[in-house]
Amino acid sequence: MAKVTIDNIEIEVPDGTTILQAARMIGERNSADRHVVPPTMCYYSKLEGSGGYCRSCLVKVTKGSERDPRPMPKPVASCRTAVMDGMVVENSINAEVRDVRAGVTEFLLINHPLDCPICDQAGECHLQDLSYEHGVSTSRYQFERRTFDPIDIGETIKLHMTRCILCYRCVKVAEQITDGRVHGVINRGDVAEISTYIEQAIDNDFSGNVIDVCPVGALTDRTFRFSSRVWFTKPMDAHRNCDKCSGKVAIWLKGQEVLRVTGRKDQWGEVDEFICNTCRFEKKELSDWVVEGPRNIDRHSVISQGHYVIGPKQKVLDHPAPNVPELARLKPAKKP
Repeated sequence: MAKVTIDNIEIEVPDGTTILQAARMIGERNSADRHVVPPTMCYYSKLEGSGGYCRSCLVKVTKGSERDPRPMPKPVASCRTAVMDGMVVENSINAEVRDVRAGVTEFLLINHPLDCPICDQAGECHLQDLSYEHGVSTSRYQFERRTFDPIDIGETIKLHMTRCILCYRCVKVAEQITDGRVHGVINRGDVAEISTYIEQAIDNDFSGNVIDVCPVGALTDRTFRFSSRVWFTKPMDAHRNCDKCSGKVAIWLKGQEVLRVTGRKDQWGEVDEFICNTCRFEKKELSDWVVEGPRNIDRHSVISQGHYVIGPKQKVLDHPAPNVPELARLKPAKKP
């Protein structure tokens, strides 16, 4: 076991744990300490080999270890750097880290279009969160931005390469979750792009998971496009008997209509269990599902706006679906 201190908070973790994983353990132990957790755009704990691409999780190691207390000379990627006993790390309290992260954010936004008002990812976009916390209102970039025409890379998936930040998550999903990967990154440098093999489209039982792992609006659900803004929908936990996956999903309701089906995501925005395309695209009737109840929504999320609030801790719950027992129905919080 190794003891590591992140933003003046100490925790003991197993050997081999990365700085990012240790920070998440602190955040899980006490939600008030979630400020120690660096943001991530490419790392995904369920995907082997992810991380190390976007550099948004950079932190400053001010003390290497008890045996060698020298600081590391440059900020390091927390998703790829293992902790050592006695290590001291600074994230949100370090001015250099905040400045470096602002530079990374600016770099990620260089080619990204300002089309949030029409993007289906708006309201649940990790890049929106990152730019709100570390970005600036204007860009210093004066050159022409690269643009691509939106294309269909399957019957149910739309690719907006202009929005892509090359996080490689969708490639990792295709390699590790699906059978017969037919898409990846072609070319190099500033002309690199996500694309499919010639005359081949993504078509396998778990291909829809590339939509869930995409941190921006580059990969979207063609069956949901322009149907509704996510903050107008009501996400509910639901399940069904499925012979391909666990059948545990989140359904997004508008009235009694199921607008879309996604995997259930944890507090870090990562899918708990990958789901099959049958559950995601073909089961769009409320009668197809056993609704368990409303999902808990993080207060920082725009999806929580206008939703029901209960208790002294302001725990956010969504409107229950029509077939949820009457016990689930809550009164809206009164304004003070």
